[in-house]
Amino acid sequence: MELWVLFAIIAASAQTVRFAVQKVLAGGDLSPAAATWARFLFSAPLVAVLALSYALWTGLPAPDLTVAFWVYALTGGITQILATICTVTLFKLRAFAVGITFKKTEVMLTALAGLVILGDAVSVAGALAIVAGFGGVLMLSDPPEGGSLINRASGIGLASGVFFALSAVSYRGATLEMATGDPLLTGGLTLAVVTHWQTVALGLWLAVFQPVQIGRTLRAWRRTALVGLFSLIGSWGWFAAFSLANAAYVFAVGQVELILSLMVGWLAFRERVTLRELLGIAILTVSILGVAFWS
Repeated sequence: MELWVLFAIIAASAQTVRFAVQKVLAGGDLSPAAATWARFLFSAPLVAVLALSYALWTGLPAPDLTVAFWVYALTGGITQILATICTVTLFKLRAFAVGITFKKTEVMLTALAGLVILGDAVSVAGALAIVAGFGGVLMLSDPPEGGSLINRASGIGLASGVFFALSAVSYRGATLEMATGDPLLTGGLTLAVVTHWQTVALGLWLAVFQPVQIGRTLRAWRRTALVGLFSLIGSWGWFAAFSLANAAYVFAVGQVELILSLMVGWLAFRERVTLRELLGIAILTVSILGVAFWS
């Protein structure tokens, strides 16, 4: 197994736990934006300390941060926030299933964005595996019940997919610009820059539009710090993987998160397994293996 595959699986596993914790927080007195801010606020200082400590331990020279690095890093941070806002908005719409279906095009959109922005080509085998994975993901999704596929939800869902794709490709661009030769160091330092930028940007937005949420987030530090911890683990894994492989491949393998989430539902909450879900898992598993070993 290549190292980037391991990083992607670790990231997806941590993200599964983080989403579960964040769902509890969002269901309390924190707004979706505040729950998202908590993720950055409590992970930013920790990742900075860990990344700098790792840099000192390895003895590697400090990387030169080019203008291109800053453009990629800041663009990735903003587009990730926008993607998250779009996704949260979908939960409030009646045509949620339609919107989520369009959001799930993010892996294919990442392949396209990577080719256009970074020149990252996808092999024929990799492209076939990604398309197969999209089919598996659709089978694991709730099918739309009537209505048109062209509506506000589909537009927001597609926008979410586009923003997630742009953020992933931007992060890969930033890690390539840093190029320390050590994926953990590259991922950690890039993540430290991005999370501090996101903390400031989203914090300013909350200060203007939802000032009461800042105090609530700080008072709930015992709960929100847990979000930050798993966010750190997951994000560091994603960034390390981006430094080694095409972002579309990383996202494709990261779809193992869907399987892990379903397993949690079955084992922890005794949810029933349908034939459709089993078939979707089988297709998605083949897709992930195809991307991991044959792309």
